[in-house]
Amino acid sequence: MDTAPLDWLLEKDAQLPSARFFALRDLMDVPADDPELLAARDDIMRTGPVPAILDAQSTEGYWVKPGGGYSPKYRATTWSVVVLAELGADPGDARVRRGCLYVLSHSIASNAAFSCNSKPQSSGALLCLNGNMLFALRRLGYGADERVKAATDWLARAIIGEGGIRYFVSGTSGPGFACSVNQGQPCGWGANKALKALLASPQKERTPRIERALAAGAEFLLSRNPVEADYPWTERVSSTWFKLGFPLSYWSDVLETVENLVGMGYGRDQRLQAAMDWIMAKADEKGRWRLQNSLSRKMWIDIEQQGRPSKMVTLRALRMLKAAGIDLRSSPSNWARALPGGPS
Repeated sequence: MDTAPLDWLLEKDAQLPSARFFALRDLMDVPADDPELLAARDDIMRTGPVPAILDAQSTEGYWVKPGGGYSPKYRATTWSVVVLAELGADPGDARVRRGCLYVLSHSIASNAAFSCNSKPQSSGALLCLNGNMLFALRRLGYGADERVKAATDWLARAIIGEGGIRYFVSGTSGPGFACSVNQGQPCGWGANKALKALLASPQKERTPRIERALAAGAEFLLSRNPVEADYPWTERVSSTWFKLGFPLSYWSDVLETVENLVGMGYGRDQRLQAAMDWIMAKADEKGRWRLQNSLSRKMWIDIEQQGRPSKMVTLRALRMLKAAGIDLRSSPSNWARALPGGPS
């Protein structure tokens, strides 16, 4: 049995302890109170990227400067909180809580949505920003916060055009994932971020409106071949769609599209066959995926090296395969055969 990818992710790594934590929790299904998992989370808070990000935080809870926290990109408050969540920072840490509360107190506009303005305005509510923030805040323990619930409802209403939603020339400009940044057309990046947030909400909390928004997202993403990604765009399909990365920021890629659709139960849908084949073709002979899209020299600290095998991208891929029903304990050479339409 070739378990090289899992062994690689499970090894102790002071430079990136997040990979081990997530591999134990998400791939090996280690219980939340297991001492090994708790020790792995402690390692996240002691070494690697998370302490470097927290060291840059002000005593008030913001990063770089007070206010809405969207600018400058990748180092300001909203970006820092999102990366902390994606790296598995401890929700019980006082600094993490301070950052979350600062965002909740300074980044929400009067329409209940997160805004990209320094002084939050409803016209600055972007689907990608709201998707990222809601996902992060839920992962960092704020899912029960009424502001998170209200922003989640705004997100669902914005997608399907219900509940007296108001659109703007800037920001979210119409139902069906329409965004001003994408010339007022539906945005694949925004759709993936929005769905990621809605999928992070517990099943028991998903209102009929949220379920309709999820269905609208699946319909939109499946309306195109994710490998071609010819979702509405005036100029061209962004090359970053085809470069697997971590963290993704407001960008999206083929893998995130498949992750979301598999999370909605489409893991055996033939419409995903080409995308899954494309993802599997990106793996090396050891079942690892390279970092093709990174934010090197843009964040507080670099996370992995572009062009090299990436634990975080590999983790993303293996989570998706596990959710699609693939036995990760089998040899990586067998994974493709187990996918819908895979070779016999």
